[in-house]
Amino acid sequence: MTETVGDYLLQRLRDWHVDQVFGYPGDGINGIVAAFGKAENRPRFVQSRHEEMSAMQAVGYAKFSGKPGVCMATSGPGAIHLLNGLYDAKLDHVPVVAIVGQTARTARGGSYQQEVDLQALLKDVASEYSVEVTVAEQLPNALDRAMRAAITRSAPTAVIIPNDLQEQPYVPPKHEFKHVPSSKPGLSMPTLTPPAGELQRAAEVLNSGEKVAILIGQGARGATAEIRQVAEMTGGGVAKALLGKDVLGDDLPYVTGSIGLLGTRPSYEMMRDCDTLLIVGSNFPYSQFLPEYGKARAVQIDVDGTRIGMRYPTEVNLVGDSHTTLRALLPMLRRNENRAWREKIENNVRDWWKTMEQQAMVDADPINPIRIVHELSTRAPDNLIVTADSGSSTNWYARNLKMSGQMRGSLSGTLATMGAGVPYAIGAKFAHPDRPVVALVGDGAMQMNGLAELITIARYQDLWPDRRCVICVFHNNDLNQVTWELRAMGGAPKFEESQTLPDVNYAAFAASLGLVALNVDKLEDLGPAWDQALAADRPSVIDVRCDAEIPPIPPHATADQIKSVTEAILKGDPQGAKMAYEGLKTKLAELLPK
Repeated sequence: MTETVGDYLLQRLRDWHVDQVFGYPGDGINGIVAAFGKAENRPRFVQSRHEEMSAMQAVGYAKFSGKPGVCMATSGPGAIHLLNGLYDAKLDHVPVVAIVGQTARTARGGSYQQEVDLQALLKDVASEYSVEVTVAEQLPNALDRAMRAAITRSAPTAVIIPNDLQEQPYVPPKHEFKHVPSSKPGLSMPTLTPPAGELQRAAEVLNSGEKVAILIGQGARGATAEIRQVAEMTGGGVAKALLGKDVLGDDLPYVTGSIGLLGTRPSYEMMRDCDTLLIVGSNFPYSQFLPEYGKARAVQIDVDGTRIGMRYPTEVNLVGDSHTTLRALLPMLRRNENRAWREKIENNVRDWWKTMEQQAMVDADPINPIRIVHELSTRAPDNLIVTADSGSSTNWYARNLKMSGQMRGSLSGTLATMGAGVPYAIGAKFAHPDRPVVALVGDGAMQMNGLAELITIARYQDLWPDRRCVICVFHNNDLNQVTWELRAMGGAPKFEESQTLPDVNYAAFAASLGLVALNVDKLEDLGPAWDQALAADRPSVIDVRCDAEIPPIPPHATADQIKSVTEAILKGDPQGAKMAYEGLKTKLAELLPK
């Protein structure tokens, strides 16, 4: 049987150890789909309900596996649907390779059905590498470069293959003029270490600091042990950008938790009061939550030199891998014997967690959404993977979920798109089929795309040795984060027509698919629901009716924000009285925890 271009594409993906391709079929990739059939579904074709979800699943897989995710779509509309997921990969620096079909070469330029200029469409999102393959000899180099660029640049790349070419016989590149060969698939990434002189300069800054604050992001993930040692030597505390929430456990007494608008009071106060700042593997964008300019001496470590010095006026910039750079830096550090700063941080962290528990215990109608995450934290398995969506539930993920053991977690950090929580969870299950996964998702995101992807979960659960995949829905019939942003940032009351959601029984839909379905509308049922879902032999949906008027008040809320919310109440917010009452109770639980 003659090997087609589609056949060779799948062989080359297998050579790159790609185990699954997240995609949706269409006639623009018919030649590749036929090749999957001939190859006995190797790599596995994972069919989502929508191409955007395929791209998001590839992002989730890449984030939790550390390997590139691969997604696939047909020409025109399919390629367009991929864009949101690919932009999520670009902004969070995740390796994803998109393989996209295209109108037949013979029809190009003739305004043919579904003909879209895909090179122009993908030029920005796949700016590190995007190519259209027009002859078979081009394919191996094109795919290999896409894989290597995705891995090296931690970015999405794209390979466009016209559908008529997919069915043509594969012909390898020859030793001829204008033919480009390609080496055997594979890539060994180097580790970068800055020059000794720059390391010494960084050590001088850190050794001279009396109040050291450390900010870590996802780029610090391979340097957990070294960060702990640096924190011990300097007597500093460690704050976490949201994408780095799982790098260090929250059971460490000097870890202040998340930073930023969704962050904690200990992180805010540590940054406000420190005299020295060490940034490791983070491109946290909100400089207003970092020390005042000029107040702290700063050192930054990042493997990408283009991201150095962007967020704070840093004195020493170390371009290098966080693990090897910190290992080289540690022998140059002197132990800070004055532990007053560390003791202050640890006291603040201890008080903060007491405050979070008090806020979780505040009565609400029907259920306090903070309590949902609190109850998960108390019973989370050490190997749990948590995905979070974008919405008010993200506040509780950021502030209230305690990371410990080998727990992992992520979300759409920079794009902050709605609808990533459930497809991320699916990607996580394919990355780690032997680990339990929980997705924390608002009802807006569930209605946007999460409900449909429950079908995907039901379809593929048999492939996972550990079938536990728990989708927890924060059911308040409100696009809650936007509602609170309207109130806090613009002083505008809730606009019912844009904010109120139709009431849907999410558990009932899950039950129709054969999943464990748990409706929770009484507080006493919440803990048992988590127990049942985390012990189940198959995926679950926990549908929790929660109070939309529990405010996601930052612990460092500004006077302007408080003024804006007050204005929203005075302008006739439909839930104004209840909002004020719940907000006062929640804030008092923070200020007067006893």
